Amino acid sequence: MSAVLGLHHVAIIVSDYERSKRFYLDLLGFRLDSEVYRADRESWMANLSLNGSYLLELFTFPEAPDRLSDPEALGLRHLALAAAHPESVRAGFVAAGVECEPMRVDPHTGRAMFFVRDPDGLPIEIHEV
Repeated sequence: MSAVLGLHHVAIIVSDYERSKRFYLDLLGFRLDSEVYRADRESWMANLSLNGSYLLELFTFPEAPDRLSDPEALGLRHLALAAAHPESVRAGFVAAGVECEPMRVDPHTGRAMFFVRDPDGLPIEIHEV
């Protein structure tokens, strides 16, 4: 059996495609590699990359149910992204009027980090590398 080589991508269903696309592109610095409207599913799909690596898919679906609980539901708990200077990333969010948790130090890694939520409330951790 072959070994897994790494994480290929994470797919997120969003309630407002344009709003979420702007969040990930403008505030987190992802690049839009491709997007397509799938008429048979009434669904948009965007492929986003960061620093040349394909990482994230955004989807819309009509009448997608809300997340049931936060954040301790089964499934995806949060998305963690690496940053050399998380304080600068946080300052960009604050300047854009996006509410963020305070900076703190991860007790396990000793690195600076904070959490912000995407437009649908998905927790995103920005962690110093």
